[in-house]
Amino acid sequence: MYSFLREGEFIQITIDEKSAITGFISRFGDSESDRGVFLNQFFKSGKLTGNKVSFTTEVVHGNSFSFEGNVERGPGKSLDEEAYYVLRGTLTRNASDSGKSTSPQNTKVEFRSFPRDTN
Repeated sequence: MYSFLREGEFIQITIDEKSAITGFISRFGDSESDRGVFLNQFFKSGKLTGNKVSFTTEVVHGNSFSFEGNVERGPGKSLDEEAYYVLRGTLTRNASDSGKSTSPQNTKVEFRSFPRDTN
């Protein structure tokens, strides 16, 4: 699991034996109709090649996300610490308005891994 854009939001990623990625983004809605509601956006596609990672989410309430970047070692000293791994790259938010016009917004991001659950 990795942090997402705001406190309390996260990305869950699972990598299979063929380097295909499944997962989802859990985030708070930010439009008038879903402000403050927790939304899960499942990956439509994703893959890992070496340290390069990419994924695209399904559209939820007119928004989808795409990420292209790298998995890198972060400042965490062990898997039990935050940011042992980081995802660095470009997050693209595709927002559709009521007229079905899509406007992409690109942001450079760094998502930090959560500490390993030791329970």
